[in-house]
Amino acid sequence: MQSLVIGNGESRKSIDISKINCVKYGCNAIHRDLHVDHLICVDSRMVDEALRSQLLIYTRHNWINQYQQHSHVRLVPDLPYKGNARPDDPWHWGSGPYAVLLATNRHDEINLIGFDLYSKDGLVNNVYKDTKNYLTADKPKVDPSYWVYQIGRVFECNPKKTFKIYNEDEWQLPREWQLPNVSKENLQGLANFINSSV
Repeated sequence: MQSLVIGNGESRKSIDISKINCVKYGCNAIHRDLHVDHLICVDSRMVDEALRSQLLIYTRHNWINQYQQHSHVRLVPDLPYKGNARPDDPWHWGSGPYAVLLATNRHDEINLIGFDLYSKDGLVNNVYKDTKNYLTADKPKVDPSYWVYQIGRVFECNPKKTFKIYNEDEWQLPREWQLPNVSKENLQGLANFINSSV
C-alpha cells in the first residue's frame, strides 16, 4: 500500500486528506483533525497532548522513558547515516524529517504533502499557528535549512526509493532535493493519487 507523509504547511489545506486511502504518517497536532497510522512527536509537549488519541506515537530517545507505561509510544528510527555537523545530531531532527524517515523505512514509494519549508509572507507557515504548543501567526518564519538538509539526507540514503512532493505551482524543489529519485508534483495531481488509492 502507498504511503503519505503529511507535514503541517499551509499548502495542504486545499486537499481533503481524509479521502486518501493509504498508510498515513503525520506530525504533532495533526491528530486534532485527522486519523494517521503513525504520529511523530519529538517534542514532549506534543506527545503529552497526543496521548489521549491512542494513535501509534513515535518520539525521541530523550523522552521515551517517561512514556514506558504507554504501549502506543515508540522510538523514532535511528538515522541512516553518521555525520558531525549540527543538523546530523538526532537531537536537532524535527518531527517532519523523522516522519519521512519512518515512512521510507517501511515503503518504496513515499508521497509528501504539506512540506512547504518556506513562507510566502515572512511569517510562520503552519496550519496550527495560534493554537496550543505553536507559534502565533505574527511570529517570523522558521528557518527551514535543517529540514531541507535532513530530509535531503533521507533521499540520498535511499536512491532506489521514489519520493513525490506535492505542492503549489510556484513552490520550488530545494537544490538539495533535486535528485533522480525525487520529483515535485502539482497539488492537483494528488487527485490522481486519491483516485488510485481508493
